[in-house]
Amino acid sequence: MDILVTGAAGQLGAELCRLLGAEATGVDIDTLDLTDRAAVRRTLRRWTPRAVIHCAAYTQVDQAETDAARCRAVNVTAVESLAEACRELDCPLVQISTDYLFAGGPGIGRPWREDDPPAPVGVYAVTKFEGEQAAAACPKQIIVRTCGLYARPSNPTARNFVKTILRLARTQPKLRVVDDQWCTPTYVPHLARAIVYLLGSKGAMPAPWGIYHVTNRGGTTWCGFAREIVRLAGLEVPVEPITTADFAAPAPRPAYSVLDTTAYHRLGGPVMPDWKEALGEYFMELKQVEM
Repeated sequence: MDILVTGAAGQLGAELCRLLGAEATGVDIDTLDLTDRAAVRRTLRRWTPRAVIHCAAYTQVDQAETDAARCRAVNVTAVESLAEACRELDCPLVQISTDYLFAGGPGIGRPWREDDPPAPVGVYAVTKFEGEQAAAACPKQIIVRTCGLYARPSNPTARNFVKTILRLARTQPKLRVVDDQWCTPTYVPHLARAIVYLLGSKGAMPAPWGIYHVTNRGGTTWCGFAREIVRLAGLEVPVEPITTADFAAPAPRPAYSVLDTTAYHRLGGPVMPDWKEALGEYFMELKQVEM
C-alpha cells in the first residue's frame, strides 16, 4: 500500500482519493473502526502504508456537547492509535485539524499563526486540540489546520455551507446568517492538492514536520460568504445579518478564526487562491454539472 486515507467517504477524504488515484487506499467506518486500537494497529501492520492522511473526525459541533464520549473517542483515541502505529512503522501521519482551536482566543488584530497558543472552547474544539497533541507523538507528523470546507459540486454526498445556502435560497423568501464570526471558507480541491504537496507525494521530499495553516486566502463572515454564494447563483434572495447570540447554537464558535497561511506559502507549493476566486471555481464546475 502507498497512502492510507481515513474518512474516505467525507469531503476531504474523497477528494484526496480522487486526486491520488492508485496511490491511495481509502477507509471509512465501514471498513476500519479507528476507535479500536487493536484493529488499527493490526491493520496498519498488515498494510504497511507509506503515509497516513487522517481525515476522519467527529465534526457535529453542536451534537458533541451532549455526545462527548463518542466525540473524544473519534477525535482523540483514534489519533492516539494511528500515531502509535505510524511511529512503529516509521510512517508519516498527516492530521487534519481545525480553526476552532481559536474559539476562545481574544482578538489579536491579525490572522492566527501556527505559533499562537490555541484557546479551544467546547467539546469539539477541545478534542481536536487533544488530537493534535496525540498526533505530535508521532515523530513524522504534519498537522494541517483548516476552515469552512466545501467540496466540489460533483460530489453528490457532500454536505456543506454552500449547498445549504443554495438550497435555502431557492426555497425561502429570505435568509438570516451570522455576521459576527470571521473565517476563511476553503474549497476542498485546493486543500487536497496542498496536503499532497506537504506530504511529498510521487517521490518528492515532504515538508518539514510540524503545523501548517492551510485555507483559501482572505477572510469574511458567514453572512458575507452567504451573500457571495447567492450573488454567484444569480438569486435575488435577501441575506440579513444576525449575531451569534441570535443564532443561539449549543456549542461556542470562534468570533475570529482567519488563519495565516504564510508558512505554507513560503514552501512554494500550490497557491491557495482568495476565497472569492475559489468560490468562483466552484460555480464554474456547478454549471458543468447542471448542464
